[in-house]
Amino acid sequence: MILQVLPLAITMNAGPQILSALIFVTALKPLKLSASFLTGVVIAVTAGVTITYTLASALGNSVSLGSSSESGSLGNIIQYLLVGLLVFLAIKSYVRRETTEPPRWLGTLQNAKPSTAFKTGLLLLSVFPSDFVILVTVGMNLAQNNASLLAAVPFIAATVFIAALPVLSYLLFRGRAQRVMPKVRDWMNANSWLVNIIVYVIFIVLLLG
Repeated sequence: MILQVLPLAITMNAGPQILSALIFVTALKPLKLSASFLTGVVIAVTAGVTITYTLASALGNSVSLGSSSESGSLGNIIQYLLVGLLVFLAIKSYVRRETTEPPRWLGTLQNAKPSTAFKTGLLLLSVFPSDFVILVTVGMNLAQNNASLLAAVPFIAATVFIAALPVLSYLLFRGRAQRVMPKVRDWMNANSWLVNIIVYVIFIVLLLG
C-alpha cells in the first residue's frame, strides 16, 4: 500500500474505539468481552476494505478522479473538501473543549455482554465517521493503484493489533495493567476533545502528504 499504514491504523482506533477496548479490559469479564470486541473489529475492517475496494474498482472505469498532479482534478477537489471539513471539526472541538463529553453509551459498556462488545467493535470500526472515511480512502487507493486486495493486509493487521493492545497489556502485565488501565481510560474520558483534535490532525497530514 502507498498509504502510510501505521498512522491510518492509529487513526482508526483513536477516540471511542480504543476507549471501548480499555473499558472492556477493566470490566468483570475482560477476556471474553475483549475477544468479542476484537472479533467485531476484524470483521468490520476486513469487510469495510473489501466493499470499498470492490466499489472503487467497479466505478473506476466510469468515474475518473484524475491525476494527483492536477490541482483541479476531481480527486484533489474531494481531498481539499475533506481537509477543510477536518479543520472545521478540529476548531469546533477546541472551541467546545470545556463542554465536550464522551458519548453516554460508553458508560454502559462496563456492564456490557459479549454480544454488545461484538456490536461495538463491528460498528465503531465501520460506520463511525472517521473510520468510514479511512476505509473508503484505503479502498480507493488500492483500486487507483491497481493493487490487489492482499495489499490491505498490513493495514488490517495493524488496525486489529492496536485495538488489541489493551487486552495484550492485560495478559502480559496483569497486575500493573489493572492499575494503569483505569487511569488511562479516565484521562481519555476527561480529554476526549484533545483526542478528537489529534485524530483530525493525523488525517489531515495523511491527506496532504
